[in-house]
Amino acid sequence: MDGAAQTTAIREIEILKARYFRTMDTKDWTGLEALFAPDLIADFRDATPEHQETMLIHGAKPYLAVLVPMLTHIATVHHGHMPEIHVEDDDHARGIWAMEDWLWPDAASTLPFRWLHGWGHYHETYRRIAGEWKIASIRLSRLRVEQG
Repeated sequence: MDGAAQTTAIREIEILKARYFRTMDTKDWTGLEALFAPDLIADFRDATPEHQETMLIHGAKPYLAVLVPMLTHIATVHHGHMPEIHVEDDDHARGIWAMEDWLWPDAASTLPFRWLHGWGHYHETYRRIAGEWKIASIRLSRLRVEQG
């Protein structure tokens, strides 16, 4: 892959991740699912202050089946920063994104906090499927979480 193709791939992956944050925060679940490879590996075991083994999920549909009910009663704001993207070949890449998020559950939520502010990193792999970059694996590691 030449330099121009690598630059194009990196930009397409940056746009993919921007869509991830927007579709999550706007609760566009169909749009969010479209960003993932069908065989997605989603590892959110360390996304909360307590390790949750049940948050290692295989498949985009099973991941959304867990995520949608969890976030339905939560307003969220996600920001991704400083991407480190490495294009491995024409159809595979990996990246790390610094992230910050805010979560505000509404009265119907069963979560044990009124708000959560977190910082950490997304560790991802990407795969080009039918000409489009998709998130093939996603893992969130937290550096710090504050909640009230």
